[in-house]
Amino acid sequence: MRHRRVDDEVDHPLLPSRDPFMECPADIATLSPGALIRSRSVDLALFGSVRQRVQAWQLLYRSTDLRGMPEAAVTTVVLPVGASPQAGRPLLLFQSAIDAVTERCAPSYSLRYGARASGSITRLEWPLIAYALKRGWAVSIADHGGRMGSFGAPREPGYRTLDGARAALSFAPLGLQHRAKIAVWGYSGGGMASSWAVEMAPGYAPELDIVGAVLGAPVGDPGEVLLRLDGGRFAAFPLMVIAALRRLYPALGEAIEAAVSPQGKVLLARAEKLPPITALLRMSGLRIDDYLSRPLDQILAEPGVRAVLDDIRLGLNAPRCPLLVLQPLNDQVIHCDGVDRQVERYRRADVHVTYVRDRLSDHFSLMPLSAAFSLSWLTDRIEHKPLSAPDTRTVWSLNANSSGLRGLAGIAGTALAVAVGRPLGTSNLESPRTEFDSAA
Repeated sequence: MRHRRVDDEVDHPLLPSRDPFMECPADIATLSPGALIRSRSVDLALFGSVRQRVQAWQLLYRSTDLRGMPEAAVTTVVLPVGASPQAGRPLLLFQSAIDAVTERCAPSYSLRYGARASGSITRLEWPLIAYALKRGWAVSIADHGGRMGSFGAPREPGYRTLDGARAALSFAPLGLQHRAKIAVWGYSGGGMASSWAVEMAPGYAPELDIVGAVLGAPVGDPGEVLLRLDGGRFAAFPLMVIAALRRLYPALGEAIEAAVSPQGKVLLARAEKLPPITALLRMSGLRIDDYLSRPLDQILAEPGVRAVLDDIRLGLNAPRCPLLVLQPLNDQVIHCDGVDRQVERYRRADVHVTYVRDRLSDHFSLMPLSAAFSLSWLTDRIEHKPLSAPDTRTVWSLNANSSGLRGLAGIAGTALAVAVGRPLGTSNLESPRTEFDSAA
């Protein structure tokens, strides 16, 4: 029987590469995308130590890699504790800002009780996921980077996310309807993965009822970001992207191998093993040129490598669902102009985009500050409320009104609950206004 349950009772979970649950079946090519292979219940924890009072399972399922080959992928699916069957329960696809190559940062590992994953951004995002659970939603958190931690890769984050949704819809304990409404949400690296999910959905998973997506600081053009961040405070990000993509693209791998110094090889190997927060601290200010025999911009200008950068650019495939794109105007990691162009590409393809740029936030603060607003916009899509006309607004703050401040208070209350391991329950949360008459 293909679908079997595996219970995990160890205090410290095995890394994915050592975990028998993650083994790919020999007959995976015979399965359809999203077919469930096996499941298990798991304990989730804040920072690996504070058990969370939720119902959680991991689903292993068939998905597709960058080359179109079948693979096994995993998602962590969560319900509020004590949730009873609910006919209209929606499914939120939350794409974490994994932003790493190391398997320790995969959500299937880093969110579990007893996991050793210090420096993982995913752990910091758990209160945002919990806030969605308080609405009574089911949540799917796929390992969208795959087993190899392919940070920055195109398309396959979308495949893994969408196939995770297919697996979740077929998983009886979640009690979801076959045509459950699906919302998509992610920020930064999660916004990039969410972009791939909605871009791939029309051709790869047209049967899924995706009603809307919130893309927070969704990168736009990873190649541009790579060059801009090199040598700065966030130099670890381009190092990790190069470390990941050189294994997927022979042209890039050969160009780097021909030019990199022995010290540079050590640096790239270290980038593959470090979680993002640790890498940012240790690699701040490093210049890739210092480890190459010729300048990085020359390597990236080679036709074969240029094709790689073109391949990872977002906005070249048209989503079918409406989008809310959120971007700090003074983002120190992902420049606003790259996201501007991603939005322009979507609009040229007649995608409905509401684009909001926030003056007062930076890259790191907008993620929690936009959570209540993002979930309220998604709630409106789930409830089929009318969409306002697509537009671009630059506001002082998403929360510059009383309902926005109450939304922040709700996020703070949820963070406190998860910090002490209290049951989340469900509640009818007041939605911040998604119009900007008092925030512009």
